[in-house]
Amino acid sequence: MIEIKNFIGGDWISAKDCETEPLVNPSTGEVIGTVPQSTPAISNQAVKAAADAYPSWRDTPLPKRMDYIFKIYNAMKENLEDLAQAIALDQAKHISEARGEVGRVIEIVQMACSIPALMQGETIQGIANNINGRVIKAPLGVFCGVAPFNFPALVFGWFIPVAIGTGNTFVYKPSTESPLFMQKMMQLLVDIGLPNGVVNIVHGDREVVEAWYNNEDVAGVCLVGSTPTAKSIAEGCGRHGKKAMLLGGAKNFLVAMEDAPMDLLIENIIMSGYGSAGQRCLAVSNIVVMPEIHDEFVERLLEASKDITLGDATNPDIFMGPVISLKAKERIHSYIDIGLKEGANLALDGRNPKLPKANQDGYFIGPTVFTGVTPCMRIAQEEIFGPVLSVLKAGCIDTALKMISDHGLGNGACIFTQNSYYTEKFINDADVGMIGVNVGICAPHPYLPFGGIKGSLVGNNKVQGKDAIDFFTQNKTATIRIVNPTSSDSTTVEVTDDSVRSCVAG
Repeated sequence: MIEIKNFIGGDWISAKDCETEPLVNPSTGEVIGTVPQSTPAISNQAVKAAADAYPSWRDTPLPKRMDYIFKIYNAMKENLEDLAQAIALDQAKHISEARGEVGRVIEIVQMACSIPALMQGETIQGIANNINGRVIKAPLGVFCGVAPFNFPALVFGWFIPVAIGTGNTFVYKPSTESPLFMQKMMQLLVDIGLPNGVVNIVHGDREVVEAWYNNEDVAGVCLVGSTPTAKSIAEGCGRHGKKAMLLGGAKNFLVAMEDAPMDLLIENIIMSGYGSAGQRCLAVSNIVVMPEIHDEFVERLLEASKDITLGDATNPDIFMGPVISLKAKERIHSYIDIGLKEGANLALDGRNPKLPKANQDGYFIGPTVFTGVTPCMRIAQEEIFGPVLSVLKAGCIDTALKMISDHGLGNGACIFTQNSYYTEKFINDADVGMIGVNVGICAPHPYLPFGGIKGSLVGNNKVQGKDAIDFFTQNKTATIRIVNPTSSDSTTVEVTDDSVRSCVAG
């Protein structure tokens, strides 16, 4: 049995002062450990540890802070397999995808090593007589972050390396359904000698987060999660004047034009729609197909989908693992029922898939494909977060773009085409935050911002790149008059009747 612990101020803390929840392996349905359900008092204790560590960490020279980021990078490279196995165990992401997730985080940490260049401020010489202006990027204090179950490593990478690299300290709440990665990652941070209190972990439910709103030491809150949760946190942060970086839900479109390269299209849809069992924010969900290729596409998609193998996420020979929980499985089943009631054609039913004997009690759903879907159906509007694909028809690119524009979420959209006109029109007109051309997952490189628009992003701040640097820092402006210390002359400003008195230094 694995005992998941809080980590506060440099100490691992068992759940002796709070209740626990079972930690389950979704591949087998077996209870493999316990997770603390921390109280608001424990949450505030973690914030205090981060606040106590902040002054010293803020004043640590930037090159020294970068030494720690480089050590994180090296530690993750050396322990990639152990970290990936942790994700495959409690999050049940297929082991090859878990390795890919950790590998992407290593790239993000590598990006964080460029913080000295990205944090450079500005200087303007001679804004008035002997006066210069300067803009300085400075840390703010304690940040707190909430992670979803589906990317325990990636969200750590989006938040913590940049936050602490820029001089802040951090309190992190992993998902109670997939906390094992962060427990192992925290031990690596201890092993590299990261000072006590710079990073703290608190496990629990919404009470942990709600305690942050009233805490004067908290400068801001970060989230990757659902749109309703993002809006709730935005309200709490807004009432108390805290910064918020909140990535919400998604319903991603993929448009297949009449000239789409079919083999590449099918290959990418299989990876995008069924990878991670469809449980990722950039998974394809709505596939909009031109009539010229619709029938061939559906035939090819069904053929490829039927070949998907299911089983234990740690088994490299299978393609797709389970969804995260029994509750998630039941919710996805309910959406299949909704699609049928709305009149969509269930071309491939993923309920009750064939499974290895050892995985009969796991939370599995096979590839599921609806055809004859219209944009107004709930299965085309709402985030299902599972291996369920909806195929829609559109007569032209303008109709496809209108479907995307009319949707309330705007995370990502992809187009498959060999036509440069379609490509440029889609890039310009698709009403989403991230766009892909002939790729099934439009995840930007770590140097570029990651995040949607509309209901997929609450607020304006995105993760990765300069956007993350801007969120975790504040611009301080200095106005500096240069005075010669060896001169006995006093500088005066002559005021005449024609002078205009200014609110800035003259």
